[in-house]
Amino acid sequence: MESKAERTRNFIIETTAGIFNTRGYAGTSMSDICEATGLTKGSIYGNFENKEAVALAVFDYNLNKVNRLIGQLMHEATTYYDKLMAYIRVYSRYNGSDFPEGGCPVLNTAIEADDTNALLRDKAARALGKWRKNIEDIIRKGIEAGEFKKDTDPAQTALSILALIEGGIMISKLTNSQASLHKVLQTTEMIIHQIQQ
Repeated sequence: MESKAERTRNFIIETTAGIFNTRGYAGTSMSDICEATGLTKGSIYGNFENKEAVALAVFDYNLNKVNRLIGQLMHEATTYYDKLMAYIRVYSRYNGSDFPEGGCPVLNTAIEADDTNALLRDKAARALGKWRKNIEDIIRKGIEAGEFKKDTDPAQTALSILALIEGGIMISKLTNSQASLHKVLQTTEMIIHQIQQ
């Protein structure tokens, strides 16, 4: 059972998750948080030290949402190829209702916080690093299992997959074209096909 304080804290996070992920840290004010939650500034500060603390908790919440989607598809996958494709499949529906409102929290945070907020930037960098390592591990295991070519460079391939996915999302958002992301994801899929035995 959650305590009242935990319920309030979670309510603030869940209610403002889409706002922070859409408007960013700088574009979200304490007034926006109060308006969305119906709580006073005193109530917000009673649960979080400051706006940045809310933003950090919201980033974790949105990232966990994406990680759960990827993890679910990976759990269902029976091959290393399908495990790699989990990233593409999740991001091919990143505008869906199960994806965080506002799109990819890692991309959104990285773009906004790269020069303005070290704590948020570091969270985004760690998330990207974990994804990269996870993809590298899948590729290595796929090589060991004879599913992927032995001369495949796991680090280079993982970085290319991530760069294409995140770059595709950025282009899609800037051009307001889901077709752009679809084309980039097709290229990402081609890279995965090319490393297969």
